[in-house]
Amino acid sequence: MDIAILTFEGFNEMDTFVALSMLNRMKPCGWHIHLCSPNDHVTSMNGVTVKAHQPIEFANHADAVLVGSGKSSRDIARNGDLLRRMMFNPEKQCIGSQCSGALILSSLGLFQHSPACTDATTKPLLIESGATVLDQAFYAQGNLASAGGCLSSQYLSAWIIAKLASVEEAKRVVDYVAPIGEKEDTVERCLKVIEPYL
Repeated sequence: MDIAILTFEGFNEMDTFVALSMLNRMKPCGWHIHLCSPNDHVTSMNGVTVKAHQPIEFANHADAVLVGSGKSSRDIARNGDLLRRMMFNPEKQCIGSQCSGALILSSLGLFQHSPACTDATTKPLLIESGATVLDQAFYAQGNLASAGGCLSSQYLSAWIIAKLASVEEAKRVVDYVAPIGEKEDTVERCLKVIEPYL
């Protein structure tokens, strides 16, 4: 499996690094996780610079695509040249957005027939884009998912693992990253959130 995490200038570290860490727990199963960006290097909203593993076009052929949030999401959602480089297909790919990443997927027309989740700041902008916004942490319809609130990134990652591998693998990964003394509760809560959408 090739999983693309779209990472833009001003990206939110929690969205990118939680997904990167959780999904990389699937390496023994042959998964390859790639940070994809329009630039060779991108700097997060808090000044962390990372090197892209792949250009953004790599995501067009990945098995799954996650679009994280960041302070430039609104500008990217209006950048026709950049949007034309993203050609995602929910019939062939699992696609998910985190917080303001939903603005980008909305601009690509992916939320025309599915409601979306996002953070409180992005909600009015996403509604303005024509999407229906839900007041919940996670929602998926078919192969298209969205999550709202930074800590909901665990749901998006677990959903990808459950969809492309198995629920048991998703439980294993969530259990690994869960706080000590709260593992059972964390796994149960995460699975309760994502299982209706598998």
